[in-house]
Amino acid sequence: MKPSSPAQYAQAAVDTMRRKFPKGSDLPPRNHFHYHQGVFLSGVYQTFLLNGREDDMAYLQEWVDANVDERGHVLNQDQICLDDIQPGILLFPLEERTGDPRYRNALDQLAGELRLYPKNDEGGFWHQQRAAGQMWLDGLYMGGPFMTEYGRRFGDPALMDEAIRQALLMQEKTRIPETGLWRHAYDPARQAQWADPKSGLSPEYWGRSVGWVPVAIVDELDQIPQDHPGREDLRNLVRDLLTAVCRYQGPDGRWWQVLDKVGQEGNWPENSCTCLFVAAICKAVDQGILDKTYLEAANKGYEGVIKSLERQGDDLLIGDICVGTGPGSYEEYCQRPTSINDMHGVGAFLLMCAGMERVRA
Repeated sequence: MKPSSPAQYAQAAVDTMRRKFPKGSDLPPRNHFHYHQGVFLSGVYQTFLLNGREDDMAYLQEWVDANVDERGHVLNQDQICLDDIQPGILLFPLEERTGDPRYRNALDQLAGELRLYPKNDEGGFWHQQRAAGQMWLDGLYMGGPFMTEYGRRFGDPALMDEAIRQALLMQEKTRIPETGLWRHAYDPARQAQWADPKSGLSPEYWGRSVGWVPVAIVDELDQIPQDHPGREDLRNLVRDLLTAVCRYQGPDGRWWQVLDKVGQEGNWPENSCTCLFVAAICKAVDQGILDKTYLEAANKGYEGVIKSLERQGDDLLIGDICVGTGPGSYEEYCQRPTSINDMHGVGAFLLMCAGMERVRA
């Protein structure tokens, strides 16, 4: 039966992926505590909250348990890589639901890594060891929501404050006033091949990297106390960025791989960034950051993605998803391969469906 609601589309996507990867531990890259699985399973958790299927929660737990040992030590992880922090967000509901101390031990391990995480001379987190000193927008999603939730749950205000500082510093370094959009990355040393020798910035606005930012910040705002002095700065950040993003929406409702070059030769509508923007807009409206009129853009984005989907038997096929990429030129972004049901895209799709279901309820 064809899905008719966002919650039904989300469940169809989860079921499709579970047929392809019957065990949570099968999710690629196997034996790696990594954001590919973390983003997808974050969407599975949101789908569980919508539909209440305990087998989906068990699937999530099966993946976590394959990457956390009986003592609560996180396995298969690069400790100087924000991408390998992100799945830690899955530990919070497991710790709360089960009371198993190993999940708390794993949370404490990741928090300890973040307290010691390397920063460049301007105070920004390195994205990873192989990009020493460089700040990538993606990193705000990989680390920030974990830091704020850990800070709230376990009384660590310093970790929460650090997440806020990282977001505001990234805005300061990467936002371009003429567009209101943020460049993908910043190299304070100006040594990366992609870095402008004067500004240190990468040359383009890559859709998915920009999409991670508001999705991360609205999740952080769920955790930050109402009276926190940095809270209003983050609300203003989200409002400013999403207002700018909405100016670049494509004609079919989707946003494009390189955000500000809609219709330019080589560029194309990209589903994962569209899903992230829709999810962020829905939550920003719910949080009172954006006016309800912005739901028109969210609905257009959602419908654009839904119209692009294909079916193969019972399987839902989500295409037009860029595989992962680092900072680069316009041509490099445009020439990146796409894949069907890439976990970046399915995870983003699930977040979008959860956001749409809630605003339509």
